[in-house]
Amino acid sequence: QVQVHESGGGLVQAGGSLRLSCAASGGTFTKNAAGWFRQAPGKEREFVAGIDWEGDRTYYRSTVKGRFTISKDSAKNIIYLQMIELKPEDSAVYYCNPETYWDGNRWRGVVGSWGQGTQITVST
Repeated sequence: QVQVHESGGGLVQAGGSLRLSCAASGGTFTKNAAGWFRQAPGKEREFVAGIDWEGDRTYYRSTVKGRFTISKDSAKNIIYLQMIELKPEDSAVYYCNPETYWDGNRWRGVVGSWGQGTQITVST
């Protein structure tokens, strides 16, 4: 059974930085990608960033490109999300999924491989 634990969230002022970590276990993560998603109140969960398990190709939603950087430690199954120049609209619960894939239309995470999420609040 896949277990995922995110950490590193918190309250930060606009323009500030945070680094999220995601520790994944209970699976063999070699296929597809690892991804970060977020969900703001009243909105659907949205893809933020992804990184291929094989190789280091990365993917970002346009609104975070240049501000967020996803990386991974494949030996430890840890996925990171470095965020700079945070904006109030980045406020959300951030979720990690080590089994993320593109279904042809959108990025998705395998059901059952979600963490509990970590809250990020960016104040003005």
